[in-house]
Amino acid sequence: MPSALPPNVMTRASWQPKNKMSHISPAAKAHVRGSIPSCLAGGAYIRNGPNPQHQFPGRTHHLFDGDGMLHSLLLPSATSTLESVPVLCSRYVRTYKYLLEHEARAPVLPNFLAGFQGSAGLARAMVFAARVFIGQIDLNKGFGVANTSITYFVDCLYARCEYDLPYSVHINPATGEVTTLGRCDFGGNLSLRMTAHPKKDPVTMELFAFSCSASQPFIRYFWFDREGKKVAGVPIMSSQKPSVLHDFAITERYAIFPESQLIVSPMDMVVQGGSFVGLDSAMVPRIGVLSRYAKDDSDMRWFEVPGFNMLHTTNAWEEPDGEEIVLVGPNILSIEHLLGNMELMRARVDMVRVNLRTGDVSCIALSPENLEFGVVHQGYVGRRNRYGYFGVTGAMPKIIGIRKLDFDLVGFGDCTVARRDFGPGCFAGEPFFVPNNDDMYSNEDNGYVVCYTHEEATGDSRFVVMDAKSPELDIIAEVQLPSRIPYGFHGVFVKQAELREQLQL
Repeated sequence: MPSALPPNVMTRASWQPKNKMSHISPAAKAHVRGSIPSCLAGGAYIRNGPNPQHQFPGRTHHLFDGDGMLHSLLLPSATSTLESVPVLCSRYVRTYKYLLEHEARAPVLPNFLAGFQGSAGLARAMVFAARVFIGQIDLNKGFGVANTSITYFVDCLYARCEYDLPYSVHINPATGEVTTLGRCDFGGNLSLRMTAHPKKDPVTMELFAFSCSASQPFIRYFWFDREGKKVAGVPIMSSQKPSVLHDFAITERYAIFPESQLIVSPMDMVVQGGSFVGLDSAMVPRIGVLSRYAKDDSDMRWFEVPGFNMLHTTNAWEEPDGEEIVLVGPNILSIEHLLGNMELMRARVDMVRVNLRTGDVSCIALSPENLEFGVVHQGYVGRRNRYGYFGVTGAMPKIIGIRKLDFDLVGFGDCTVARRDFGPGCFAGEPFFVPNNDDMYSNEDNGYVVCYTHEEATGDSRFVVMDAKSPELDIIAEVQLPSRIPYGFHGVFVKQAELREQLQL
């Protein structure tokens, strides 16, 4: 049976705001077309994303700065005693920032990207510092938005962004209700921040993560054992600059850190009136390779990969000879547009090979299309796998289709082996792969690709289930949702057994 709350998580009762804000309460009105596969029955698909609590004309805003909102679709179980229809629930993650601004009915904390730019950003920073000094804002309670991803680990769901601690949340397996339990520091063993993209090893069940800082050490690497106990961190001092490190990868023996040309530069804002995050076009992107269970960073090796700016990793593995590491992920070809004009941003899926013996590095494109948000069968994380599923990106964060790439075809041109386009005016979110219960590993692509879609002309939102083995990613089931799902970032599918094993409220 699940135990009590995670250590140092503030309970729901102490987090209630004075004025309740409107959300999408669990609504058992969703309509199903087709047949929901048995591996999805009783489980929930939860997608995280930015949804600004307050919007005022003329106020600067960046997509990444919106408050975190979880959109959870609980699918019916064959043995359910409740209504046998899917239940949709959308709730804000009740972060300290969200509650503070909910009480004030106005923005209080500056936006991380849009708020800290130029002289106006410097003025906001000074006002912010003054409020902290006089006690109006308590940074010990965090300042993140928990809007990026959601992870299931040791019987708990965590909503995340990379500049704060994770927030523990709960999905009621009977009603579909989404509840924020509180900010989690894992028993006082985690401070300040943690990546939004930790990696869970499917064999050892350990969780690997890192945090970034604007001062040395720019990267701090750490991991948790299968019981959720944090192992002492490794400060990585060999990183040259505070690069924006959003994601990383693991293999069976290594942790891999891709440095990009995006740099956190607070002094540029102070001295030159620039942005808190800027582009260093003279910097050559690098990949850092560290032993997975390193005690320190003495064996950290860096390899230059010119022109390779990776925002999200898809997977990584070691070749059988042990000499070569392979890293697959979207390469942001126009990295400068990540800070503005995001509709112009383009990404190409690349495969990078690093020979640890010779130091040789190669990089080859897997598809000519604009692809991002790549996922694999979670049973292959850190191991050699064959298939990846990617979103065809339009104007970020809109996804116009899904592509399945076969990594075994690298070097023979376009590696695309299946495609699904949603049609004019219909856009999707990040895909997620769910394996078939009856065949978890013998056939890697035996399963389903799921995502939310939205038709802008009609306002219809759907949850779609696609056959991952079919050459056109055939839609075998879809759920007509009672409310619109805004565009967002990353999601996860949690099986019925996992929902029932969650830590109790």
